[in-house]
Amino acid sequence: MGTAGRQAYSMLRAAILDGVWRPGERLAPGALGARLGTSTTVIREALTRLAAEDLVTLRPQRGFAVRDLDVQELHDLTELRCLTEVYAARLSLTRGDVAWESAVMAAYHRLTRTPRRDPEDPAVTTAAWQEAHRAFHEALLSACACAPVLRQASQLGRTTELYRRWASAAPAASQRDVEGEHRGLLEAALAHDVEAMAARLRHHYEATAEMVLDSGLAMAQTGG
Repeated sequence: MGTAGRQAYSMLRAAILDGVWRPGERLAPGALGARLGTSTTVIREALTRLAAEDLVTLRPQRGFAVRDLDVQELHDLTELRCLTEVYAARLSLTRGDVAWESAVMAAYHRLTRTPRRDPEDPAVTTAAWQEAHRAFHEALLSACACAPVLRQASQLGRTTELYRRWASAAPAASQRDVEGEHRGLLEAALAHDVEAMAARLRHHYEATAEMVLDSGLAMAQTGG
């Protein structure tokens, strides 16, 4: 992918994650090319890459569209992520040393010092916070030293990213104590308390799934 393709991919990915288009909304390469000042070929290349990341779907005879919200998939992904990360966390807390503790504390410090909401649009979670959030969760699992499990956890994190972004605009998001949840994860990690970490990780991810449902998008996609 050339420079133009990478730029188009980055811009489209950010727009999708920021909710510029609704789930299921069609993405016309011609209109997007005119909007971004690039060719239809470049847009198609970018959309194909986004389809590989499961952010976009390519429908026969209908073209590209933002992927739909699938309630059952959300529940399944949440359960699989809980099982995967709880297992990885058990290994990480068992094997983690002082250097790992320091890395976790540094990632947490960065997360707490990064603005979570865009001041111009409080419904939008900032890209910097999303990156710091990802880094913190990766740090928690980093001492696992089991590459297949870490790859699975990373893949599930990417797969659920769109769901998490949608959830950020839900009314329940403003009532949720996300900072407290992360503080609890840090405390469990530093105490090497495996059972507390398992419970807090599950609560953390299940709360996100509930926020997606609260957003109303699930109802819109299921008709109920």
